[in-house]
Amino acid sequence: MTLTIVLILALLVGVSLGLLGGGGSILTVPLLVYVAGMDAKEAIATSLFVVGVTSAVGMIKHARDGRVRWRTGVLFGAAGMAGAYTGGLVGGHIPDVILLIAFAVMMIVTAAAMLRGRRGVDPDRAHRQVPVGRVLLDGAAVGLATGLVGAGGGFLVVPALALLGGLPMPVAIGTSLLVIAMKSAAGFAGYLSSVQIDWTLTLAVTGFAVVGSLAGARLAGRVPAHVLSRLFAWFVLAMGTFVLVQQAPAHIAVPVLAAIASLGAGAGVCYGFIARCPLRRAVHRT
Repeated sequence: MTLTIVLILALLVGVSLGLLGGGGSILTVPLLVYVAGMDAKEAIATSLFVVGVTSAVGMIKHARDGRVRWRTGVLFGAAGMAGAYTGGLVGGHIPDVILLIAFAVMMIVTAAAMLRGRRGVDPDRAHRQVPVGRVLLDGAAVGLATGLVGAGGGFLVVPALALLGGLPMPVAIGTSLLVIAMKSAAGFAGYLSSVQIDWTLTLAVTGFAVVGSLAGARLAGRVPAHVLSRLFAWFVLAMGTFVLVQQAPAHIAVPVLAAIASLGAGAGVCYGFIARCPLRRAVHRT
């Protein structure tokens, strides 16, 4: 029964990836930890494999349509691989609690970035030549985060490719899948030195995620993307909060949850009823 639930949820994660073009991978670690019962390190390593394969499959359609900038993607991805491999090596020796707290923080940052929305690139300000040094530095930093906590980092890669490489947003999204696949492979290799992989479960989850992503891609466009993105962002925010509270000591978990709920209620009141609410301006900024 547990395996059936895990595979159904993996299918849904894949659907969200196909619909949104990214972001769904950040749900894989909580799925593996809280449903499949893996420890944090095994879940992160497994998620890197799932994310890498799913991204590589998703990239094929973008490549056929000319939405992958290979030189920029390989440059950014190579730097990301160095950071991700280092992150994978280091992550294998960090306590599970620290890894899950870091992962929860990344989930919350991801949700905030999705709620804010992606900015377009002004053609007049786009780089005519790729700033190699900055691309290598940013790629390594994003790769390190990917290797440590197992998230593909698409919400960081897409803006970096758009702003540093001057890529149009559709091309940045397609190229980001190449970068994510490269970084995930390196991070997974880093974890292999300290983590045992359940290959049967890993391949099953990967297969269902890939099928779901292909199904989601077919559904894309039938549902308004901004509606899906905001709903998903709020869900990721809730999941990140849940993971964070789960790692808090028992005697402070309830006060922490109460404080978060109070902040959420206050933010909701501000956003819904105050015309000059800073939160409303931040969310709708373009």
